[in-house]
Amino acid sequence: MSSSTKVTSDLRIEPYLFFDGRCEEAIEFYRSALGAQVDVLMRYKDSPEPPPPGSLQPGFENKVMHCSFSVGQSKIMASDNCQPGVGFCGFSLSLALPNEAEAERVYGLLADGGRVTMPLGRTFWSPCFGMLTDRFGVAWMLIVPARASP
Repeated sequence: MSSSTKVTSDLRIEPYLFFDGRCEEAIEFYRSALGAQVDVLMRYKDSPEPPPPGSLQPGFENKVMHCSFSVGQSKIMASDNCQPGVGFCGFSLSLALPNEAEAERVYGLLADGGRVTMPLGRTFWSPCFGMLTDRFGVAWMLIVPARASP
């Protein structure tokens, strides 16, 4: 690999989630369920540059233009989507939890109002793994990592 294409270790991939007008509700849900901490929140009406005429749906002035929040050591960015009906497709957020009890607690919170796609259970790669889609349409995979053999 040439030096011009070398990937450096300080790169991070941070998901950016677009909610269909429910970003603030989702943030509050993740605060409650996951202990998320909001780092930045800006509404469309607070933008230093007004959006182009006709680019916002009526009533979107108070919606979230940009938000950055933390869940543990992970950063997630989000906003209210200006293009309704796009939805989430083709990915899941994976959340590693320290033990089965915590996995069950968090799974129950995230599943409330959502849809279970794989109940929590033992797999060959984890003592506790499950998948669900939360009430906002975000897919999650919860895993308790297998303990390394001594």
